Amino acid sequence: MTFRATVLTLYPEMFPGPLGVSLAGKALAEETWSLEVRDIRASASDKHRSVDDTPAGGGPGMVLRADVLAAAIDAASPDGDTRPRLLMSPRGTPLDQAMVAEIAREAGVVIVAGRFEGVDERVIEARGLKEVSIGDYILSGGEIAAMAVLDAVVRLLPGVMGNAQSAETESFAEGLLEYPHYTRPALFEGRGIPEILVSGDHRKIAEWRRAEAERLTAARRPDLPKKGR
Repeated sequence: MTFRATVLTLYPEMFPGPLGVSLAGKALAEETWSLEVRDIRASASDKHRSVDDTPAGGGPGMVLRADVLAAAIDAASPDGDTRPRLLMSPRGTPLDQAMVAEIAREAGVVIVAGRFEGVDERVIEARGLKEVSIGDYILSGGEIAAMAVLDAVVRLLPGVMGNAQSAETESFAEGLLEYPHYTRPALFEGRGIPEILVSGDHRKIAEWRRAEAERLTAARRPDLPKKGR
């Protein structure tokens, strides 16, 4: 079954962008997943196609209107559509590999790429949008964040990755950062490959990789949950 992704944005010309190349692009061409991009502005009702207005109570910037966005969501995801609805937002739940895997198990996803100062809270509540963040920083809009979500999800779809084992051993799969990698040449600027990796002893290699993953995680991401450790 094809994984169906729908993105609601004010800048549909940004897509597919990087999603049209590499693993995601190949999977898109092979119809492992589909991408529908909808212009939120098409759901505006006035002649100027207005989508935003000043914030109630005053303050800087503009706010994406509830009525316009609700109409766009309803057109893209009518009653009976069980796909989760995400709103890319810096105040959202942090995206992690567990969430990515959960989305990949769905029939698809609807993603709203936010803009301006924010989105009217009423449409978030009324249309059941789950706010998701890709990091503690501010982007100009949610489009790049939506691409990040889709790229992470698509690579987990059945048949997309050439080696399914890769997804099981990479960073965050067990709550650990991934161990260091090496390949030819055997000697690079005086630096050699750790002897254990060319020993042929698979048990010791596995132990070394685990220890290195734990070392890197403790040094760089002590905040990660201790799943699998």
